[in-house]
Amino acid sequence: MTATPRPTPVTRRRRGERRRGWAWLSATALVTVPLLPVSTLAAEPVLADTVESADDAARIDELRADIDALLEDPTLEGAVSGVVVTDPDTGERLYSRDADTQLLPASNLKLFSTVAALEVLGTDHTFSTDVVVEEGPNRWGSVSDLYIVGTGDPMLSVDDLDALAADVAASGVRWVKGDVVADDTWFDDQRQVDDWDPTDEPYAYAAQISALTLAHGDRYDTGVTEVEVTAGAEGEPVEVDLGLAEGYMELDNQAVTGAADSTSTLSITRPLGTNTIEVTGSLPEGASPMTRVRTVDEPAAFTAHVFEEALERHGVVVKGNVEQGALPDGEDNDVLAEHESPTLVETMPTLLKFSNNMHAEMLVKGIGQEVAGEGSWEAGLAGTQEALTGLGVDMSDMRMHDGSGLSRGNLATAASVVDLYTQVRDEPWFEAWHDSLPVAGDPDPFVGGTLSGRMGGTAAEGVVSAKTGTLSGVSALSGYVHGADGDDLVFSVINNGHAGSAPWGVQDALATRLAEYAGHTAPVRPLARGEAEVSTTAPAGSGDLECTWVEAC
Repeated sequence: MTATPRPTPVTRRRRGERRRGWAWLSATALVTVPLLPVSTLAAEPVLADTVESADDAARIDELRADIDALLEDPTLEGAVSGVVVTDPDTGERLYSRDADTQLLPASNLKLFSTVAALEVLGTDHTFSTDVVVEEGPNRWGSVSDLYIVGTGDPMLSVDDLDALAADVAASGVRWVKGDVVADDTWFDDQRQVDDWDPTDEPYAYAAQISALTLAHGDRYDTGVTEVEVTAGAEGEPVEVDLGLAEGYMELDNQAVTGAADSTSTLSITRPLGTNTIEVTGSLPEGASPMTRVRTVDEPAAFTAHVFEEALERHGVVVKGNVEQGALPDGEDNDVLAEHESPTLVETMPTLLKFSNNMHAEMLVKGIGQEVAGEGSWEAGLAGTQEALTGLGVDMSDMRMHDGSGLSRGNLATAASVVDLYTQVRDEPWFEAWHDSLPVAGDPDPFVGGTLSGRMGGTAAEGVVSAKTGTLSGVSALSGYVHGADGDDLVFSVINNGHAGSAPWGVQDALATRLAEYAGHTAPVRPLARGEAEVSTTAPAGSGDLECTWVEAC
């Protein structure tokens, strides 16, 4: 596995300060949203007009008129848009529309779960993975069962498992007479939230949640394997490589190699209730291999499978099988190897920039274990609510049914999102959390994240740090606009009930207008070929899900 690229630095400013030097980063259901009643669409005049001069008043009036015009875009016909723009230093609300209307927030909910995790667990919190036996190796290097015990590490990699296996071998173990046992009892055994669409489960954005799970690739998708399909000769079956899941998952290969000039109809999925990769359709002869990331059933057992293979590579022979179970309590238990994850704050860029659902859900269960000794969604969400209330965030209009925003049982308001952004600015972990947000127009995916392809070449480039959110009929963009004079703005746009693709063009135009209001102009650089000034037309390739979930950014 290749090392994760070092994230590129980005900047932000403290309140009242001009932009300062570089600061290194630490590290859907496809269901149409019911249209809301037309009576909810009217903009209400909840506008605080505490301005210092007639010029200020005129600028604000112009800003409001421009935002009103943007929200009349045809892509939002029939939709409800909660929009709030504030000056967080004065509390002045520069714009408000349907500010207190409860809407589906999609991945904007991750703002709440990550803030709660930092508050409850702490920035330096790490997640351990230990290899334990009930009794150390005898003089022949033999042990009975070997337990690999997880506590919710969202970034446990193949290399980490290999290092654990090497340490086990170095401890003198040569034979495992019994089984390699995966212990993920730090969390409960509920793998998915009850209202997630089950048809999403084959895809990485809806993988099963476990306290012992293997992370894939430089974006650390958990509970998945990479499947590669290669064409053969015309009429012959395609070749399928299940990646790390070879020997763990079953394969149902019904696909064939088509004519060289044919259209690919290849499909790679995991049928519901199975641990089988099913490949159907055809791949043209001579075509490049098709690679897709697909989820596995029972991530803990999959992790133990990969670990068992690493043990064998390091000369440790396993006589038994891979099983799941709990390490028995015992004073004589012997830890043969241990691994500590990066600190919590170092995991934040992966979660927020790439909108990693599974990491958010693991944090919620981790909060539950911390506050109630129970790694469940019920305990974790209660702990999340309590932590946010303790920070002064108004949770009265919030409903959290998960930690990622994938559930359609979640509700939030634009006002509540702005309140969160405002309340956290004085927290000791704020700088690191802020720098984990996607940065508008930065082409480096480890900086720009889900905004790497948006707002480039506009006044918003590099000065808007914001969280996206996209499900079918749901889209959101909320964050900070860093003012040229040191005065920031906070904004939230939550669109529900729109038809067609996500209204990213409207959101981008609104954020760009705020950047202009905050004193910025478009970057002094030539536009890349094909790059145009921001418009209210949704960019090509926008769809029903976060772009990182469908490998579109």
